[in-house]
Amino acid sequence: MSESLRDQLLKAGFRPSPQLKLHKHAPSKPETRKPRAPAEPDLAQAFAMRAKADRVEREAVEREAREKAAARKERKRAMQALLEGKALNKADADQPRNFEFAGKIRRVYVTAGQLRQINRGELGVVMHGGRALVIARDVALQAQAIAPEVVALLVDPSAPVADDGVPDDLMW
Repeated sequence: MSESLRDQLLKAGFRPSPQLKLHKHAPSKPETRKPRAPAEPDLAQAFAMRAKADRVEREAVEREAREKAAARKERKRAMQALLEGKALNKADADQPRNFEFAGKIRRVYVTAGQLRQINRGELGVVMHGGRALVIARDVALQAQAIAPEVVALLVDPSAPVADDGVPDDLMW
């Protein structure tokens, strides 16, 4: 009778391959993971670190904004207390005194005597509450110490008269 192909191959010298035993319900060994270097965080840790850094930065910006707002509020309160009752503006003032403030030409109406005093540096002008207030020089210097940006006009009496940058023949 004829031999099967398997038998013929065995006689020719071929050996059967070793069979793997598969156990369907056998517990598998836990995989051994390569230990991670401590300086190599995984993706979730990297996102968490980035979120924490963003939160810290945002909180710092908010804290700085709150501090600036509080400082502005304190300067405004101090300026209000300083200028209370010290404005020398007159209701009957009829002469305009022009000056530059915040990139714009502004105007305050003063009397003839106040105009001379402003030009000599004895009086100053500050902007407070949207109004130009004429005040004494010492009060203007105190206001300049609190908030230099509010002093709109304070002529230096020691400066040469011809050095004001305005031509003598210019008429307002």
